[in-house]
Amino acid sequence: MTVVPSGVILFCALLGGFLPALFWLWFWLREDKLHPEPRGRVIAAFLAGMVAVAVVYPLEEAAMGYLGWNTQTIIVWAIIEEVVKFIACYLVAIRTRDYKEPIDALEYLITTALGFAAVENSLFILNPLIQGNFVGSIVTGNERFIGASLIHVVSSAAIGYMMGREFYARKRISKIFAVFGGLVLASSLHSIFNYFIIYQNGTNIFIVFGFVWAGAILLLILFEQIKKLKAPKQT
Repeated sequence: MTVVPSGVILFCALLGGFLPALFWLWFWLREDKLHPEPRGRVIAAFLAGMVAVAVVYPLEEAAMGYLGWNTQTIIVWAIIEEVVKFIACYLVAIRTRDYKEPIDALEYLITTALGFAAVENSLFILNPLIQGNFVGSIVTGNERFIGASLIHVVSSAAIGYMMGREFYARKRISKIFAVFGGLVLASSLHSIFNYFIIYQNGTNIFIVFGFVWAGAILLLILFEQIKKLKAPKQT
């Protein structure tokens, strides 16, 4: 039996995890190619998403230890991920001077989500590779490319869309409600996905992935709506 060096296994896991995330990052950043975000800020948002994994996993372990394995845990996990991703993005991008137009909320939150997905994908692919199940790692990588990575994008983009709509709002409370509403929507979408993929052992997986892709198509439409928003004229 051939023993695959641990360095090769780790490299393959990282390659399988990061390539899909980087592809989606390139795809979504093209949606704002007329006013691209500063490269350094995009990198910071992506790295923030990667670091967020180290915060999320201990919190999720604590939640499962307290609640046990049930539907409530699935919901709490989704809330933890969406809140931590948002905070990470807020700290490195949204509160900076590079957050200057409605579409920026979508761009930065999606970038952070993909940084998170890249590390998460790598961890999921790594497990079957360690066990010598290379076919399983390929299947896992494909599933996360067409499903898991996109649910991170769609859920975080839901927050970005809500924030983008209220970008020019004069009342701060409107922006706060936009963030809260976006987090509720994002957590709900993520919870539904997790329920069918994890708790239901992949039941109706193709239907679930179909809904995720429908969400991605809707996101393209919402991108165009947000890009058309203009600052209200001063009266």
